[in-house]
Amino acid sequence: MNIAYDAAHRIFKLDTDHTSYVIAVIDEEGFLCHAYYGDKISDTDVAYLLRTGEHPFVPSRNNRDRSAILDTLPLEYPGNGVGDYRESAIAVRDADGHTAVMPMYDSYRVIDGKPKIPGLPASFAAEGECKTLVITMKDEILHLEVELYYTVFAGSDVITRSVRVKNESAQPVFLTKVMSAVLDLDDENYEMLSLHGSWARERQIDRCKLTHGRHSVGSVKGESSHQENPFIALVSEQVTQETGKVYGMHFIYSGSFLAQVEKHQFDALRMMMGIHPQDFCWELKEGDTFYAPETVLIYSGTGLGTMTRNLHDFYRTHLIRSPYKNKKRPILINNWEATYFDFNTEKLIAIAKEAKKCGIEMLVMDDGWFGYRNDDNTSLGDWEVNEKKITGGLKHLVDEVNQIGLQFGIWFEPEMISPDSNLYRTHPDWAIQIPGRTACRSRNQYVLDLSRKEVRDYAYECVAKILRSANIAYVKWDMNRQLTDLGSYGLEAKRQGELLHRYVLGVYELQERLVTEFPELLLENCSGGGGRFDPGMLYYSPQIWCSDDTDAVERLKIQEGTALVYPLSAMGAHVSDCPNHIVGRVTPFETRGHVALTGTFGYELDITKISAEDREQIPQQVAMYHKYNDLVREGDYYRIASYMENHEYDCYEVVSKDRKEALITYVNVIGRANYHSRRIYMKGLLVDGLYQIEGQEGVFHGDTLMRAGINAPGTWGDYQSRLIHIITADK
Repeated sequence: MNIAYDAAHRIFKLDTDHTSYVIAVIDEEGFLCHAYYGDKISDTDVAYLLRTGEHPFVPSRNNRDRSAILDTLPLEYPGNGVGDYRESAIAVRDADGHTAVMPMYDSYRVIDGKPKIPGLPASFAAEGECKTLVITMKDEILHLEVELYYTVFAGSDVITRSVRVKNESAQPVFLTKVMSAVLDLDDENYEMLSLHGSWARERQIDRCKLTHGRHSVGSVKGESSHQENPFIALVSEQVTQETGKVYGMHFIYSGSFLAQVEKHQFDALRMMMGIHPQDFCWELKEGDTFYAPETVLIYSGTGLGTMTRNLHDFYRTHLIRSPYKNKKRPILINNWEATYFDFNTEKLIAIAKEAKKCGIEMLVMDDGWFGYRNDDNTSLGDWEVNEKKITGGLKHLVDEVNQIGLQFGIWFEPEMISPDSNLYRTHPDWAIQIPGRTACRSRNQYVLDLSRKEVRDYAYECVAKILRSANIAYVKWDMNRQLTDLGSYGLEAKRQGELLHRYVLGVYELQERLVTEFPELLLENCSGGGGRFDPGMLYYSPQIWCSDDTDAVERLKIQEGTALVYPLSAMGAHVSDCPNHIVGRVTPFETRGHVALTGTFGYELDITKISAEDREQIPQQVAMYHKYNDLVREGDYYRIASYMENHEYDCYEVVSKDRKEALITYVNVIGRANYHSRRIYMKGLLVDGLYQIEGQEGVFHGDTLMRAGINAPGTWGDYQSRLIHIITADK
């Protein structure tokens, strides 16, 4: 069994295939302590690591210095205001205005499988695939019950954590902070790795040395955000793809979050993740329960690459539910960069006809088809087809596109409302706002208050009625601004601090309703490009638009950071127009195709206007996608070289699960004068396997290709790319 309990020593041990996680209950009061997390160990009783035999001792032996032990003890779920001066996992305001809370160990149970978290996305497992440890803690003064959930996914080397808080008192309690996971560790010169960025520069890999104090990333924007992704890792100072320790935390949540590492006076670290406490306050009346979102914990003792591949497998198997998760996605062409708002039925049909000739499989109609929207200043909320553009109506257009031989997809932004809209004129109170204060606009729009049932019902019906009206196979769900001016006409004063979380719960409810009513729908989340690229969204959609920056060179960095923790199959990636509409760069059509191949693959350009030379390459790229997509979607990802680090070239590899096939993508970003070719060392092959490099003579052993390598293919000029396809000699 993956979960063992040593009753004599009150120790819990959770084992995956390669890791162990040990929890100990100590002292008469029942402090729940973190003893060990790392490479798999044989022994269970490692409570000596807690140093309780050293000064200042446990409270039962030295209550005189109670705060000294509380401020040093590694705890699984530390309370607030009771002697531990480090960052707390939970904070409250009780009926008397006090903020102290101290959950202590009460009991445990082990349950088969993985329980759902009401209203929230969470990982799942097949029957008999995992077990869950539930530890019950109680604050006897507040009559507050805290349950910690630990689910062991042995094959992925993942342990998930979540928290349930229940008020068992007759008095209300206000939660002001509820973290989902805490990890106390000794410092070993770790650095903190995170994924920062901004719009069009999402998920850039950042590492910083830990100094004393608190290092945090997070979002207070009501979404996980372009600026910071809900992922952090503690990594060894000299960590590589193959060597060093990695402790990762990843939040299955799409709203405001906090990820933090605190280094305190004794050079120990407290790592935590959860809902950001800023603007958060949740009332728990008698008998009420609050469910905190799930956090994924992962450890690798063999570098970043192992963490990456384990997370990819975990999300593909235990988080993404879509029927498309193991299927090839249709190659689509989106009309946004082709036309922006200037399109009509005739233009879309013309694009569809040319796309069909090239082997493209779906036409997606982007923003501008509804209300009187000819720019981004109007009509959000008025989800009625503009028949001045879509002559004959939506069903006519969809039928025509289907008759050409393409599937049809459509863009929505259902969480938003334009001040210039019939909806706003009818229901101005449906926008998130503070009465008496001029609300801040972004992209000339407001955010709908999805904490209110009537607003959620309206937003859902707007989408559903369109999908019911025609044969629509795909929805791109966008969200082009973040939350501010936090006020809801639907919440009483003492519950305004619940708005941000209730909003996210509302988004989840809408998407759950959508995939339930339309189970075969291919849903792609977007959020201003990559502003809500997080595990919470993956629970509802198998792919997310990676970034509005479609430039192939910029995408190398964006996709590298994304692929560090997310499967390649989750990344929306397109061949776009040139000069690129974001950065103005001109990149070869071939290179654009090779870079987009790493994701879900599609086109975002006016196929009726591109050069004949480029158009002739599209059938070749379509064939390339069909040839390699199974490998890219299901294989193991290896990072060989990073353009983000070397500023010259990029190289990565995908290897099939049986290790009999591999595809290497090499991009020479900056041409060099008078240099030898670079050496590429392959990874993940069978040491004694025999391989052929497609298009070349000769047979090579796997160990030769990995240890001696091959010379990179020659290129001339900037932004040049090559694919290297390797198969076993007997395949």
